[in-house]
Amino acid sequence: MKKILGIDVGGTKIVYAMINENGNFLTTPEKTSTPKNIEELISLFKNIITKHENDIDITAFATAGAVNIENTRVDSSTPNLPTGYNSIDFSTLSKKPVFVENDANAAAWAEFKVGAAIGENNTITITLGTGVGGGFIVDGKLLRGKSGRAGEVGSMKIQGRGRVCTCNRKDCFESYSSGTGLKKTAEELALTSKYFKESIYKDKTPKNITTYDIINGLKNNDEYSKAVFETWKNDLVVGLINITNIFDPESIIISGGMGEFINTEEMENKINSEIVVSPVKIKLAKAGNYSGMIGAALLASEKY
Repeated sequence: MKKILGIDVGGTKIVYAMINENGNFLTTPEKTSTPKNIEELISLFKNIITKHENDIDITAFATAGAVNIENTRVDSSTPNLPTGYNSIDFSTLSKKPVFVENDANAAAWAEFKVGAAIGENNTITITLGTGVGGGFIVDGKLLRGKSGRAGEVGSMKIQGRGRVCTCNRKDCFESYSSGTGLKKTAEELALTSKYFKESIYKDKTPKNITTYDIINGLKNNDEYSKAVFETWKNDLVVGLINITNIFDPESIIISGGMGEFINTEEMENKINSEIVVSPVKIKLAKAGNYSGMIGAALLASEKY
């Protein structure tokens, strides 16, 4: 049985563990802080791999950023990681095969193989966190496109309110439907909603209202918080309707921290009432917090 060293690279932490070809953990995941310097980061990667190299067959990275078609490097800018990250040739980090994949793609593969989308050959995983990520399984294969960059749903344009995204473009799906988007909606409605004056947050300045405030407000039946969340949810539905009409998937899996606050049955009914393709199922992810690492390991196992 193959043994894969899975490494999940995030802006604040790096998690790694040994995983088998069925997606099961062979060791307990270990965590370490992500270095701010590129030389230190490369050194950390090499140290982690050297520590396990004699016991593994492959190393598999799940990472932010668009990955090239050869699965050897990150092509795009990754502002939450050290400058120079996209210059790393991951294949040089070990004497054994090294595989790297975008974390949203990897999470989608994990849901397809061992999570909420088992048995469904056309499924999409949408990751809702600080940003929005997407991974597409089409006819049982990961959709990567001509350069490996397919599935960048966060950059899809969905609205006309002129909101500037973190990529400096306007009206991206991510700028409305991420956790950051929820905060921005809260700021905007604090200035325009009639409910804000009676809100439990009426004494806060709009820029100081957080996503946690809105979630807490929902629990306290705060009308302003409900209006913010409803606007955020409607923006998310618009994007999911577009995606469903284009790809006609069996399911859309909602992953990431914002997913737990979504009523999937309500969202499924709303989407299915407006699409022109066959009905889609909306589900919450099941592969867990380490889905990116698991998916990368499973993809690497198939490639090597």
